[in-house]
Amino acid sequence: DVQLQASGGGSVQPGEFLRLSCAASGLAFNDYAIAWFRQDPGKEREEISCLSSREDSTYYTDPMKGRVTISREDAKNMVYLQINNLKPEDTAVYYCATELRLKGPCRPKGNDYDYWGQGTLVTVSS
Repeated sequence: DVQLQASGGGSVQPGEFLRLSCAASGLAFNDYAIAWFRQDPGKEREEISCLSSREDSTYYTDPMKGRVTISREDAKNMVYLQINNLKPEDTAVYYCATELRLKGPCRPKGNDYDYWGQGTLVTVSS
């Protein structure tokens, strides 16, 4: 079974950074595109970023562009999302997701992804 396990969330103050991690198992990871999303209770899920299987395509949502970096380490089946200069409005549960996509650009919409992690909570407050 394909499983994703997100971690790295926590409570931080505005201006700090976090590096979220996502461990994947049960798949040929280097054939999969990866993505991060977030959802605040009572709000719709938002896409943040995606990265293609060959690392030749990335996407960052405009509101977070310049503050986030997505990366992958295929040898360890790991996905990362670093978020800098955290703001209170970044408070949400962050989810990693993956889909089998051997080539082509990554797709930023959540409906395209087949497998999801359980989420990790990020709380930003002073």
